[in-house]
Amino acid sequence: MRDTLGRNINYLRISVTDRCNLRCMYCMPEQGICKKEHGDILTLEEIYETVKACSELGVSKVRITGGEPLIRKGLTELIEKIAKLQGIKELAMTTNGVLLEQYAEELKSAGLDRVNISLDTMNAEKYSYITRGGDLGDVMSGIHAAEKAGLMPIKLNTVLIGGFNDDEIENFVNLTIDRDIDVRFIELMPIGQAGHWAKKHFISNTEILNRVNDLQPIQSNDPSSPAKYYKLPVAKGKVGLINPISHSFCGSCNRIRLTADGKLKPCLHTEEEIDIKEVLKKGEGLKEIIKEAILQKPLQHNLNCQSNKPIERDMYRIGG
Repeated sequence: MRDTLGRNINYLRISVTDRCNLRCMYCMPEQGICKKEHGDILTLEEIYETVKACSELGVSKVRITGGEPLIRKGLTELIEKIAKLQGIKELAMTTNGVLLEQYAEELKSAGLDRVNISLDTMNAEKYSYITRGGDLGDVMSGIHAAEKAGLMPIKLNTVLIGGFNDDEIENFVNLTIDRDIDVRFIELMPIGQAGHWAKKHFISNTEILNRVNDLQPIQSNDPSSPAKYYKLPVAKGKVGLINPISHSFCGSCNRIRLTADGKLKPCLHTEEEIDIKEVLKKGEGLKEIIKEAILQKPLQHNLNCQSNKPIERDMYRIGG
């Protein structure tokens, strides 16, 4: 289905939970979150019905996110059902990788195609600091397990944080030389309670190109991808730059989002939300409300404006 600007909206990102087993500084409050009542969260069946309706409207790509999706009970069964939908051509997941060693084979067998793994540092001490207690070893084991299971190509999502991991740029880029891994650097976005912290630590992705002169631009296979891709000579993997602050990619945005508490978001960076819980309970009108969300998709966000005020929802409550 196309929005009012002619963009083909064929990508649905689903947050299956707002809970997480880490407390990353730019995403999650240190004290954690207030656990929602069971009735405030979409059931797995409600999520499936929403995906089914979206697939019938032209959505062909689905990404499972969180919080941390792998802590949601019954997730493998949901993935198995979504993978069998005729219209779904790609089914992926974004995870912090902590539990991936345990679930990689099971996820692949259920029909998951590939994973994006969030990793902001390869230094164990710094990883524990930024995640407030996480173990880097768990993530590295998860990456190996994903490779072994065939959840490929693996994409590492690295949020560039000034004064924290900008001294590791070359190390991340070098991961792409001998392994079929794409490293994607993402500019730090001012969202939710960490909005002001993010503005203070922002650094433009142009720093990667300044540091690594051998990176050459390449054509992306997906024109709707938010990443601009580069490659080192003879490297197996690629380096992607996602620049929501310094360079807007709204003109080719093809996605809508579903939050764990049943809100459709036409755009990540606006407060605009459409509640679908009541529609799901009635069992009718779901396609119409999805169409409404798509038609409300704005021209662009205003993240790169100095006057921009961070949205109130934290990233863990939207879906990474």
